Order: sequence, then C-alpha cells, then structure tokens
Amino acid sequence: MIPGSILRLLTDCLTIIVIDLLLAGDNALVIAMAVRVLPQHQRKVAIIFGSAAAVVLRVILTIAAAKLLGIEFLKIVGGALVIWIAVKVLADASEPPPETPRQRQFLQVIWIIVVADITMSLDNILAVAGAAHGSDALIIFGLAVSIPFVVFSSNLLAKLMDRYPVILYIGSAILGKVGAEMILTDPFMVRRWHPSELWVYMAEGAAIVGVLIVGRLLSGKAEHGS
Repeated sequence: MIPGSILRLLTDCLTIIVIDLLLAGDNALVIAMAVRVLPQHQRKVAIIFGSAAAVVLRVILTIAAAKLLGIEFLKIVGGALVIWIAVKVLADASEPPPETPRQRQFLQVIWIIVVADITMSLDNILAVAGAAHGSDALIIFGLAVSIPFVVFSSNLLAKLMDRYPVILYIGSAILGKVGAEMILTDPFMVRRWHPSELWVYMAEGAAIVGVLIVGRLLSGKAEHGS
C-alpha cells in the first residue's frame, strides 16, 4: 500500500502535468507563428532557447503567484502584446522563410517567444501554484515537464503553417481572442467597467476581425513593396 504522503505527491505531480499540457496550446501556437520567419535549421534552436528562458521566468513568477493576477494593468499590457504579435506574424505571412540566417531576427523571435509565453501564462501560473500547495520543487518540476510538449507541438505547427498558410489566419484569430479576453479580465477593467459575458464575446469578435484585417493589409503592403 502506498503511504499517504507519497500518494499525495504523485497526485500533485500528475495534476500539475495535466494543467501544463491543457493550457500550453496557446503558447505552442504563438511560438510556432513566431519562428516561421526563421530558416528551418534555426527554428528548433529558437524554440528551445525561448521556451527555456520563459520557463525560468515562469518559475520565478509562479513562486510569487499569490499577488500576480491582482496587479492592475498587467493583463491589459499582456493582452495588447498578444494582439500585436498576432498582427505582426500575419503581416509577415507574405514573406517566405529566409535561407540566410539573420542574427537580429533570430534574437527578436526569442524575445517574442519569452514575452508571449509569460503574458499568456498568467492563468497557468496561478493554477500550477495552487496545485503545488506552496512547494517550489513541484512548481519547477511541473513547468520543466511542459518543455518537451511545447517544443514538439511548436515544431509540428510551424511545419503545418508552411504547408497550409490558412493556419496562420486561424492562429492569428485565436491570439486576437486571447488578447481581448486578457484585457477585459484585468482587475482594473473588472473593477471599473464590470464587463458582462456579452461584452467579452463582442470584444473578442472585434479583436479577431481587427487582427485579420490589419494583418492582411500590412501583408499586402509588404507584397507590393517587395
């Protein structure tokens, strides 16, 4: 018979792994969209470096998660960044991945991965902190386990986007929805405006349409300018 303490530890570990896997989809999507502008041989390196840096920051933030989601304007800034990323990757969609590596672009992609992963992981961070019951070791374990899943799914999505460009538009629409939801669920917005569920849905729809239109317009300008 398994002792109660060991059983609880195993249960907590499994809970954290499930949380990470369930909530990592958006992160894998934005990473895949960001690395698409890099040549094939740089994509995996950028995903690994970006994801590893993001996980280190997430460990630090998760340990202090009790106050994290109560900070006003944090989710507004994060949501705006996610929407900006959605527009940027869609605007870059007309440009094929370059054959010649560009160091500045490589570092920019890693920066996008880190920022997007942190801003889109606020709810994930709080959920993992709760499941870990204050154990820093469990927090580190759970977040580290999520790295292989994110790396694999990001690589797969990036390859699918090369073959089926329509996935870029679907991904941008999803990121627009996520960004609008983050903005409207910020503590300041909730306290000041008390947005109803209908307003949240309307804002998400407006963000999706806006991202697709602006991204497509910018993509068209890039095509005409080249």
